[in-house]
Amino acid sequence: MGTTESEESLYRLTKEFLKKKYEKPGNVYLGVVSRIDSFVSGVLVFAKTSKAASRLSEQFRNGKVKKSYVAIVEGKMESPSGHLKSWMRKNDRLRRVESFPQEVNGSKFAELRFQVRSSNLEFSLLEIELITGRKHQIRSQLSDLGSPVFGDRKYDGIENFGNGIALHAHKLKISHPTKKTLMEFVDPIPDRWKQSRKIALLLPGFPGCVD
Repeated sequence: MGTTESEESLYRLTKEFLKKKYEKPGNVYLGVVSRIDSFVSGVLVFAKTSKAASRLSEQFRNGKVKKSYVAIVEGKMESPSGHLKSWMRKNDRLRRVESFPQEVNGSKFAELRFQVRSSNLEFSLLEIELITGRKHQIRSQLSDLGSPVFGDRKYDGIENFGNGIALHAHKLKISHPTKKTLMEFVDPIPDRWKQSRKIALLLPGFPGCVD
């Protein structure tokens, strides 16, 4: 999740919550099933047991989890939708992930689809279906397209957006590890997006953005 052991994080807060709720005297198990960067907001998945963590992680590996993100990107998108496919490889020297049109040594295939929900001359609001879950995939592929995420200076963004970037893990569908029932989790658009004069006008037409 992009934080160190000593920093406050949702992981540490959740462990403390479970310890108090179940009155655990010792260490509490908490498995991290899905991650997002510390400056990206949205839905995360934790597991309270190692068996649940294993079963949930298997769903992610097998592509059975549906993940939807929302992003504000710089510029007006030329197409109302897109299907991005590339090969991704970590560049340790540049401390970022690079995207290639064809397979290269050490790369992994990455795929996503997006829909433009609203736009103006400066920004576009995208809804993104993440088909594969590579590290920094959305950020790298959108930068490759010439539409970096708002505030993402690491991936060629020009603008600043406070301490974060305008990328939000909006929705996640996954099966319960024991009951096998389909569960859907939705995290509304962050309030800080609505408070930004630069992008607030893009939001009213998006579900969950009615004030």
